[in-house]
Amino acid sequence: MHQLSVLVFAYYFPPMGLSGVQRVTKFIKYLPDFGWQPHVITTGPVAYYAHDESLLEELDGRDVVIHRTQGADINAKLKDKGTVAMPREFVRKFLRKASDTFYVPDNKKAWSKQALELGRQLVKEQEFDVIFVSGPPFSTMSAAAQLSHETGIPLVVDYRDLWFGNQFHFYPTFWHSHKHQQLERDVLLVASRVTVTNRRIKEHLIRRHDFLRSDEVVIIPHGYDPEDIESSKPTRRPDGKFRLTYSGIFYDVVTPIPFFKAIKKLRSQRPDIPLDLHFVGLLREEYRRAAQRMGIMDLITDHGYCAHRDAVQMLTDSDALWMMVGNTRNADTISSAKLYEYFGTRKPLLVSVPEGALRKDAERYGASWITNPTDVEAICTSIIEMYELWKRGALPAPNNDVVEGFNRHTLTEMLAKQFAMSTRVV
Repeated sequence: MHQLSVLVFAYYFPPMGLSGVQRVTKFIKYLPDFGWQPHVITTGPVAYYAHDESLLEELDGRDVVIHRTQGADINAKLKDKGTVAMPREFVRKFLRKASDTFYVPDNKKAWSKQALELGRQLVKEQEFDVIFVSGPPFSTMSAAAQLSHETGIPLVVDYRDLWFGNQFHFYPTFWHSHKHQQLERDVLLVASRVTVTNRRIKEHLIRRHDFLRSDEVVIIPHGYDPEDIESSKPTRRPDGKFRLTYSGIFYDVVTPIPFFKAIKKLRSQRPDIPLDLHFVGLLREEYRRAAQRMGIMDLITDHGYCAHRDAVQMLTDSDALWMMVGNTRNADTISSAKLYEYFGTRKPLLVSVPEGALRKDAERYGASWITNPTDVEAICTSIIEMYELWKRGALPAPNNDVVEGFNRHTLTEMLAKQFAMSTRVV
């Protein structure tokens, strides 16, 4: 019997950085442990907000083959293929709305067509047992579905976020809304299995697409890589400060402003608390200026974007971690990857999120202070409570069984089983 192989469509892939890259990259890293050789179709050099060679280095020595396209999408056409600055929020929103208006389903359509052509070439050269694609971008799902339809190779599609009804997407006309629904339906009719990051997305898909059976839509959550955690040993800090860290970027309803207001309030009420706030990722100048106006910038260390391994080390060196997602349409379906990487550190968490999947998982974790995303008073009170427990050495530990359920090696085994069920290989 030939070695099992999977053809993976992945626009977001190292050396691109940021959280959207990591789910597929970690799956690919661990799939060979379960008998699958991944062949990855991804893009060549592109301009992007962050690059991280260390994520690509994690695949060194693994049984992985990477095939790169050249120059089809809009980011690849920019002269500078390096890191570009994220624009101010109002500019980013304007550009997003313009993109959603003129590109359906998204502005990666040109790349997805090129990826489809490369896929057609690869399937002529060797045998693949399954095709795997994760969205967004959703144009890539359409390309993978087309290849599956043409070849009969089973298709597994993975939802990191909603497609139709996505909380950040703009539908300027009824035609746009209808077209997205039609494209999504076309993909799901081809797919053998569907994986999603949380139950809310599963319920949404089954409710919208009556041909989907519950057992065909499988929940495989985001997670943490145990190797990342094992290689990041806590560093002793004799400074006596309570270090609270955020890792990631801010955009749309993911904003630090309520947190900044809470810190200003806390500083007024409890100037004795030695706060040490760290931001790892992209803290744009507009937010730095906001912190300056509120008189809290002296408490903040902005590390900028770091290699993923360095970011994990900073999480490990912290006393507690903070994350937020604001109130928005279909907020209950959001499954922010950073929460689950936080789980791997087993640190106490301040989680400012609306009702939904993230809040439920934070509750299960156990060592969490959970607030509504804009509740300044609750955020302030939670930090004071965390500090008082930290001072006494009494911060809570999480539920270890819950943490282990988000181990990426285990989650990859779940994905490999879905591949096997799609191909009827047992």
